[in-house]
Amino acid sequence: MIDIRPVGIHPVDGGIITGRFTDHHVHLQLVDHTRLAGSRLGRVVDLGGNPVVLRDLARAARMENAGETPLAPALSIRPDASRMENVGESTPEPALSIRGAVIEYAGAFLTAPGGYPSDRTWAPAGSVREIPDAASAAAAVDEAAAAGASLIKAALNSAAGPVLDDATFRAIVAAAASHRLPVVAHAEGAGQAQRAARLGATRLAHAPFSERLAEDEIADQAASVQWISTLAVHDGPHRAIAIDNVRRFAAAGGTILYGTDMGNGDTPVELNAAEVEALREAGVDGMRLLQALAPLSPDAHPLFLPAGDPLFARPLTPADLEA
Repeated sequence: MIDIRPVGIHPVDGGIITGRFTDHHVHLQLVDHTRLAGSRLGRVVDLGGNPVVLRDLARAARMENAGETPLAPALSIRPDASRMENVGESTPEPALSIRGAVIEYAGAFLTAPGGYPSDRTWAPAGSVREIPDAASAAAAVDEAAAAGASLIKAALNSAAGPVLDDATFRAIVAAAASHRLPVVAHAEGAGQAQRAARLGATRLAHAPFSERLAEDEIADQAASVQWISTLAVHDGPHRAIAIDNVRRFAAAGGTILYGTDMGNGDTPVELNAAEVEALREAGVDGMRLLQALAPLSPDAHPLFLPAGDPLFARPLTPADLEA
């Protein structure tokens, strides 16, 4: 039998020892990111924010982890409403370092002129880069790479306004490839999930929720694109569609990554129990769920999962290792 345990998973009597988990879709400027310290999240991937702010947050976290003192405070933006769509004007504040958390980020959303989320009040200043044509794509990606981005975020949200044309999206993908950076697409609206995959995106920021994909589309996606779950941010028909798509995508061998869209609504700055339960509802459980959570090495911050259940994960104690 093939061992499908994620790297860093160590079964012991009564449970599993592993490292802290990864949230593959967060917005650190829309939450109190200092609460990550001591959480069960050891890595977060910011998918849309001011690249200068995020670079400074990531640098401060690296220095803190190395036992150094950050040279300068980063800036954070605190939301003042429970839904991203209703967040009012934000004000900068000094950021505390995030001990033990690894921060990766895409920097600004790349979008069409007037496209999502350029008109959203929750979008922090500097978090959206409008790309008018293919010639502008390379410069935008080069700037993101220079700011330390480890991936590129592009918006294809036809439900909210204009979207990047094929040539411009392909230019973003090509420029990202030159820096060895994957492209993550916010795909929303009829046909946009398939379009993102066809044009070269390798990850979707949300499991498709605006339409039920056909079986051949699910097969195509499973072969070429990873999905970040974000199931718990939906309700009603969108939630049902997303869970149905994820169930069939996972059954087809597709890769699901745990992600919550942290900052979209009143989301915890922690492991999100609602997201874990939604993944289980979609049939992603056991080792598949642990793979989605992408735990880090347990060496620095080991967790103990009684009965292997991530929802009950807690810091490892010497008693957990006793026979």
